[in-house]
Amino acid sequence: MATQRTPRTDPLTLEVVELIGTVVARYHEEYEEAAAEHALTGAQAKLLSLLTLEPLPMRRLAQRLRCEPSNVTGIVDRLEARGLVERRPDPEDRRVKLAAVTEEGRRVARGLRDALDFAREPLAGLSHEERLSLRALLLRMLAA
Repeated sequence: MATQRTPRTDPLTLEVVELIGTVVARYHEEYEEAAAEHALTGAQAKLLSLLTLEPLPMRRLAQRLRCEPSNVTGIVDRLEARGLVERRPDPEDRRVKLAAVTEEGRRVARGLRDALDFAREPLAGLSHEERLSLRALLLRMLAA
């Protein structure tokens, strides 16, 4: 059974798109403020957060951050100078260097994540069922 698509220019769709844009802008604004409280740029904070998941080679970091590998090298250099990340050889290819978060970097990333109230506070006002519905709708949007 085919689903009927809503025209992209109807007023409700435009309002929803604008609201999503506002939510994203507020999240980024708060993220930048939280990063600054830890004396980090937004890019440094994003890289640090990525590395809390797993060590990554510079090229993959550049892909995830959507920037040039040379920019990632500078970001990693600055974070390494602060003791937040370290470079280590890739166990699968010793020619490749991985950037990995240090314990201090993990602590700073946790503090950064804990400082992000914007996403948590409005969601806390939604019931469990509403959050489940919102998640399902967002996943459907991303899969489309």
